[in-house]
Amino acid sequence: MIEIRELTKSFGERVAVDHLSLSIEKGEFFALLGSNGAGKTTTIKMISGLQTPTNGDIIIDGMSIFSNLQQSKQLMNISPQETAVAPNLSVKENLEFTAKIYGFDKNEAIIRAGEMMEKFSLTDRAKAKAKTLSGGLQRRLSIAMAMISNPRIVFLDEPTLGLDVRARRDLWNILLGLKGQMTIILTTHYLEEVEALADRVGIMHHGKLCALGTVDDLKEQYNKNSLEEVFLSVTEEMEVLV
Repeated sequence: MIEIRELTKSFGERVAVDHLSLSIEKGEFFALLGSNGAGKTTTIKMISGLQTPTNGDIIIDGMSIFSNLQQSKQLMNISPQETAVAPNLSVKENLEFTAKIYGFDKNEAIIRAGEMMEKFSLTDRAKAKAKTLSGGLQRRLSIAMAMISNPRIVFLDEPTLGLDVRARRDLWNILLGLKGQMTIILTTHYLEEVEALADRVGIMHHGKLCALGTVDDLKEQYNKNSLEEVFLSVTEEMEVLV
């Protein structure tokens, strides 16, 4: 679904992403990890067409996104770290309004909103204003809004940031139900979230992809008992090499 070829982004003398090559399969739940400043946010911005690389290319479903930017963007959507809801609109109104932005007519928007409320367990809060929802329910609504256009690729940026344990687990269960239906790229600092959700993991450090595989593969490769131990080992090795 996504083929990243020698992707590089420089800001003056600073190289934020350094010759990154990576393939992400259709329907895969892929987690991109890295410390602050590792280059993952810049990578996501380039994949989603929000930033132009210094060098390299990104092929989405067989198309170079930089030659077919508008067409490629129609295949993708983003759920940002900041909860993106209209606080004075109800859950139903937020979803219907978003659907209309993506070109659905009134009846289609109503249908899509109903489907998303059911999928994200929001039906019983349909008439509640978004500002009255808990943080966990607001995050559910924000992700539902990102998915209402039925995109083929969704970027989830820190989807459970700031949520309590129960709200985080509830959202995990919903996201697990979406696996295989679309290609999902997750960025998070919660490594237990990656272990629970991701098919494969990529670890970035200093703009380079320095580890790639399933959680079990990486544990075996680095002889570690947890993804956290793998992450620390990989990033420490890279610090020695720099």
